[in-house]
Amino acid sequence: MLPADSPADLPDFTAERTAADLDSVLKQSFGHADFRPGQREIVERSLGGEDILAIVPTGGGKSLCYQLPAILRKGVTIVVSPLIALMQDQVDSLKANGISATFLNSTLDGQESFNRIQAILRGEISLLYVAPERLLSEGFFDLLDRVREDVGIAGLAVDEAHCVSSWGHDFRPEYRQLRLVRQRYPDIPVSALTATATDRVRQDIVRQLALRSPFVHIASFRRHNLYYEVRPKEKKSTYREILARVRQGGSGIIYCMSRRQVEELAAKLVADKVSALPYHAGLNGDTRSENQTRFIRDDVQVMVATVAFGMGIDKPDVRFVIHYDLPKNIESYYQESGRAGRDGEDSECVLYYSAGDVGKVEWLIQQGSNEDEQRVARQQLRQISDYAESTECRNTVQLRYFGEDFPGNCGKCDNCCDPKPIEDWTIEAMKFLSCVARTKERFGTKHLIDVLRGSKAQNVLKRGHDKLSTYGIGKDRTADEWKMLARSLLHQGLVSETTDGFPILKLNALSWEVMKKQRSVEIAVDPKRKAIALDDDRPDSTVMGQALFQELRTLRKRIATEKSVPPYVIFADSTLRLMAQKQPTTLEAMAQISGVGAFKLDEYGDAFVGAIRSYCETNANDGVDATNLGRTQLQTWEMLQQGWDIERIARERDLKETTVLSHLAQLVEAGKVVDIAPYIESGVRSRIEAAIDRVQSQKLKPIFEALEGTVSYGEIRLVCAARSAQPQDPNEPDDLQF
Repeated sequence: MLPADSPADLPDFTAERTAADLDSVLKQSFGHADFRPGQREIVERSLGGEDILAIVPTGGGKSLCYQLPAILRKGVTIVVSPLIALMQDQVDSLKANGISATFLNSTLDGQESFNRIQAILRGEISLLYVAPERLLSEGFFDLLDRVREDVGIAGLAVDEAHCVSSWGHDFRPEYRQLRLVRQRYPDIPVSALTATATDRVRQDIVRQLALRSPFVHIASFRRHNLYYEVRPKEKKSTYREILARVRQGGSGIIYCMSRRQVEELAAKLVADKVSALPYHAGLNGDTRSENQTRFIRDDVQVMVATVAFGMGIDKPDVRFVIHYDLPKNIESYYQESGRAGRDGEDSECVLYYSAGDVGKVEWLIQQGSNEDEQRVARQQLRQISDYAESTECRNTVQLRYFGEDFPGNCGKCDNCCDPKPIEDWTIEAMKFLSCVARTKERFGTKHLIDVLRGSKAQNVLKRGHDKLSTYGIGKDRTADEWKMLARSLLHQGLVSETTDGFPILKLNALSWEVMKKQRSVEIAVDPKRKAIALDDDRPDSTVMGQALFQELRTLRKRIATEKSVPPYVIFADSTLRLMAQKQPTTLEAMAQISGVGAFKLDEYGDAFVGAIRSYCETNANDGVDATNLGRTQLQTWEMLQQGWDIERIARERDLKETTVLSHLAQLVEAGKVVDIAPYIESGVRSRIEAAIDRVQSQKLKPIFEALEGTVSYGEIRLVCAARSAQPQDPNEPDDLQF
């Protein structure tokens, strides 16, 4: 059944479907020129009436695999979705493409539910979203019987199908009962779709949903646009690094283990002028809903959350996901970090790791009463700890967990881009293990390090450990280096640790081999990592036509606010970037942009084409190529356009004024700024120009020395840039070198 408001010229799919037909519907209804890998065959098999099990990673176009068949079939496709927020997002996105969809859930009053049911029975709806609890509730099968009789049930799509399995990471008991739908309506095809599922979970899905010889599609779990990094979690530096990343821009999620940590980190970010909100199960439902809506609609930049902020997050333009604490297992980490970059744009996933976090999780596991669950949880903890400590390609470790082979060298993780050097630490290992022995195997890592480094701490002195032969023999290594060694020894099985909630180190057979010089110890040494830069001057090659892109984002936000939908429902960031690059000034040209379907062209085409025309007319002669500027310079330019002075920009962005002046010089060179008079005192400018004339050069260092250091390099560079922008004698030097 085609929705009433779909384009009238969609092909008649009662006849044989051709590749060209599907391509036409894909472009008109969803705005895409091409299917993603695997999508076409899934759609064709589904339209052929087969059951489907599709494992498609986040961002791989999983939803289209059941949405496109739904608009081409006669009847209503029932979509089982686990969360209200997820239903709302999906329905909003479908409506924005002119596809008739609706949901029935507890947010609707009686009259609204009645109106939607009548629309379904009149044949006006192609996709109906319901939660499993609603689908299986008393009386709902009676409604479905009427739907089948009046308009037909085209199929059942089970989204987030891993919830069916008790081996999945988000098991929902209600999903187990979905086989009742298959039993009642045995002729309708069933599609089960999820982003992650191990082989065991896949088998469970087929069994629990009673899928009949399903067509199984398992896409690669690799997310090519995500950069994975594990960084050491340290009290003094971690927050500064997080703040630096946040200030680089883009929406982001920061996951924490506890509600208290969520509240504290969110408050800290707000105090540092970052728009951030908390999200955890301790907040009331209305507050959680409001905070999530504000994040999804770009009213705030950062959501600080526990894992309660889960599957309902369908925001495609999340540019970074930071785990402040250790996730509970690799599958959870894959899911949570995978909320970055759903639109296919480059995004970052950073995990902060410390041995202390491992101890916290171990203690929590001990609180459980079921020994089997504790055993599984410990195994999962070891796996995520191994991932964090591994020197192997991050993608290789993740993909191996899901049964997929990957050779490494991904070029998108810290271990591949910045591999740690391997060093022989046998002597240090002998010292450490000897200390474990001398202290009678009764202490954890922190106390052992205190002894090795000759600490005067009370815990050391009162036990007489300052009298041990190992006392002070490790002063040549820092506490962090000893911690690194301890982690590596545990990881390699060269020392054991108790599992009673108090991580005490114990010697084992391999420990004695090391101490007897029968085994060498090599470890990957964590080099001094560069802090995440507050001021990224690298040109951003992915941000083409940045100024126009920002104008289109502003227009999109205004339209989204008017329609009370998230901005990405109007157009994705990737579509806006294509508009900014190609600058279509006619509706015909706009129709060729990926992400612009027939409905969206009619609905929003004039507004966006008008904005692009206006921009092109205004900037026709400015000679500026925004791709030559980095994101940070363009942000400075936008603030200058708003009338901010150098001091205020530096203060608000936590930059040095010299850095902002450097941005200004680059803006002058690019033609963005013509007159520097508002940004430098006339007397200072005159002195710099006189010094340039004296030294007969625009090299910064000689000018700085000629002025005896009384003028900053930033001011000198700004004046040099302004002079270079003016017509000059071809023999006059124009280099700007130190």
